[in-house]
Amino acid sequence: MGESAGERLFHDFARSQPRAALSSQAGPGSGLRCGASLDFRLPSVWHPRDDQGWTRLPQLSLHTPIGDVTVSEEDGAIVSIDWGWGRDQTETSLLCRARDQLHAYFDGELTAFDLPLAPAGTPYRRAVWDALRRIPYGQTRSYGEIARAAGGSARSVGQANGCNPIPIVIPCHRVVGSGHIGGYSGGEGLPTKRFLLALEGAAGDPG
Repeated sequence: MGESAGERLFHDFARSQPRAALSSQAGPGSGLRCGASLDFRLPSVWHPRDDQGWTRLPQLSLHTPIGDVTVSEEDGAIVSIDWGWGRDQTETSLLCRARDQLHAYFDGELTAFDLPLAPAGTPYRRAVWDALRRIPYGQTRSYGEIARAAGGSARSVGQANGCNPIPIVIPCHRVVGSGHIGGYSGGEGLPTKRFLLALEGAAGDPG
């Protein structure tokens, strides 16, 4: 099967980037969750329950210009977005809503997500992720600016970005370095980050 129009758009964009952009190690933060692959087929998502052992979370996958992604929910809130196509598919009302909003985002028709989120993390990481959600569409902030808003240092902000369980919706791609784009490990690395910033009309490489 041939590439979709969105996939061709992304790969054309990626090929236009300098070879150095393929590295995901620039800057203090990794950007998205570590090591996700565009072609990886995700197993079922499992989550521990204190009283019932392990439970399988509902998940739903979709095609996007930056590869397949899988959205998972728990207790009426989105808890993760991962690269890859999930093995199990469940069309809950919330997951369908998230899928529709992600499609609208990639079509340039949505600039703010309206979804209940419940990212699992330390209080500090949740404070960083809250600060990321306040970055307007089409704008960027530096690691230092997020550190001043949430506490900690630019490096700790980068580490929190790297642990962001709900990329795109929690827009860690909008955090850049001083004079450079910063890091990103999701999707195809920096080309994915540049694509998201270009989609939003944001400047990816601050002067």
